[in-house]
Amino acid sequence: MVFSVTKRDTTPYEGQKPGTSGLRKKVTVFQQPHYLANFVQSTFNALPADQVKGATIVVSGDGRYFSKDAVQIIAKMAAANGVRRVWVGQDSLLSTPAVSAIIRERISADGAKATGAFILTASHNPGGPTEDFGIKYNMENGGPAPESVTDKIFSNTKTITEYLIAEDLPDVDISVTGVTSFTGPEGPFDVDVFDSATDYIKLMKTIFDFESIKKLLASPKFSFCFDGLHGVAGAYAKRIFVDELGASESSLLNCVPKEDFGGGHPDPNLTYAKELVDRMGLGKTSNGEPPEFGAAADGDADRNMVLGKRFFVTPSDSVAIIAANAVQSIPYFASGLKGVARSMPTSAALDVVAKNLNLKFFEVPTGWKFFGNLMDAGMCSVCGEESFGTGSDHIREKDGIWAVLAWLSILAYKNKDNLGGDKLVTVEDIVLQHWGTYGRHYYTRYDYENVDAEAAKELMANLVKMQASLPDVNKSIKEIQPAVADVVSADEFEYKDPVDGSVSKHQGIRYLFGDGSRLVFRLSGTGSVGATIRIYIEQYEKDSSKTGRESSDALSPLVDVALKLSKIQEYTGRSAPTVIT
Repeated sequence: MVFSVTKRDTTPYEGQKPGTSGLRKKVTVFQQPHYLANFVQSTFNALPADQVKGATIVVSGDGRYFSKDAVQIIAKMAAANGVRRVWVGQDSLLSTPAVSAIIRERISADGAKATGAFILTASHNPGGPTEDFGIKYNMENGGPAPESVTDKIFSNTKTITEYLIAEDLPDVDISVTGVTSFTGPEGPFDVDVFDSATDYIKLMKTIFDFESIKKLLASPKFSFCFDGLHGVAGAYAKRIFVDELGASESSLLNCVPKEDFGGGHPDPNLTYAKELVDRMGLGKTSNGEPPEFGAAADGDADRNMVLGKRFFVTPSDSVAIIAANAVQSIPYFASGLKGVARSMPTSAALDVVAKNLNLKFFEVPTGWKFFGNLMDAGMCSVCGEESFGTGSDHIREKDGIWAVLAWLSILAYKNKDNLGGDKLVTVEDIVLQHWGTYGRHYYTRYDYENVDAEAAKELMANLVKMQASLPDVNKSIKEIQPAVADVVSADEFEYKDPVDGSVSKHQGIRYLFGDGSRLVFRLSGTGSVGATIRIYIEQYEKDSSKTGRESSDALSPLVDVALKLSKIQEYTGRSAPTVIT
């Protein structure tokens, strides 16, 4: 079948600016004539010619509504722009971490590797005809496009007048694996539909000791539960947990990927992963004895939540515990960690581990690309962020299933001589042991959503202004809560990348206390209306007799200080946050 190339006239759409996670809008916005095509052509035009002409690109995502249409449009445009072949996960399903792995690891029959990928996802946002769709471009290191590229894409979207498409190229059946070959003006063009899970599983087997995890799952004392939230993780869960590791199928919840995520919100936290939370004994309703270990992933399977029996592991603790146990528990890290990193708002639990184990440590702005730079330079092995993202240098995205396998590996290692015993070492035991060694960072996040943007800016400006005189700040704090430690330093966080020298400014406002506690204030523009103010409140406790307190009690004095010092009620008129994490 020979196809021809059509030039289509078009006009720019406003607001096609890709953020750190690509372009996210309502499905109805993407369904407007030429809307997706404009963005895709602007991306092709922003890339070096050799990453388009004759290149191999991946096109897939979390399977949300509109993905199947988008794959066909992008394939026809790729053909018209001279791409040699497009790789598509079966049914257009590939998790974001799997896409990263495929760019880095997969080699075609004739030795070609992918130079990049269009990932079709809006991550943990809901899906469906009236919900969200998204598209982002990842580069040949498997990581998200850097700002230099996304700025160029955005600039192209503002001036675009035409795009190229092979309109007579028939739709490819992406529900079956196999290669479909075509010929165009520039030669052959293939669409290769392949199994979504095989490459990713192969990579996981080079990282973890599947045999030891299998023994743990086979122990009558151990029980396990994984919730896919009807996202793309379901395409991996049965294959890994059931087929490879021998878990029973009844341990999988919501593991059939659905275009609308079953009507739910595919965000793995205590609010949205309700069924898992109930099953683990943390909900309002109790239904029998909870499993020993539970976990969930989000829509595109790059985020994770880890739970023990009636026990929640905070993402900040999770990355610290993985780092502290990685070398003994995970074969991939047996020769040591190159370094560890966290995003600035994430708690300092990882810092304490790095200091004790004498590891290189980096604190970076929010955005996975900062970790990617460190990893590409061989400076970081394990990293994480408080918003339920954890990962390592095996790929250049955060990885939900990797985090679950890391925890199972730690549990398997701690129990390796104990599988026939009366009682296994539990998730809670591991966390309590960690606090005993390193101290505990009590941690909470207050989100004030859709706040008047001007009021939010004024609040932040006032917090910066107050930093000029710490004695005055400490005097105010003593009047609010005499027992709270003094602030020893305060700044507006900026980051100079040790790899490329780039500087990121205005990344959040920090107040650091003498006892290792912190207050962080950030303004976030990810909501669709107004601004979101996030306050991160972190109380460090070294005294092991005090690490078992109720989190809300331990944090209460510092919360009081945060709200009064920032004058949040005066500026925003809000007497309470929208969400407390």
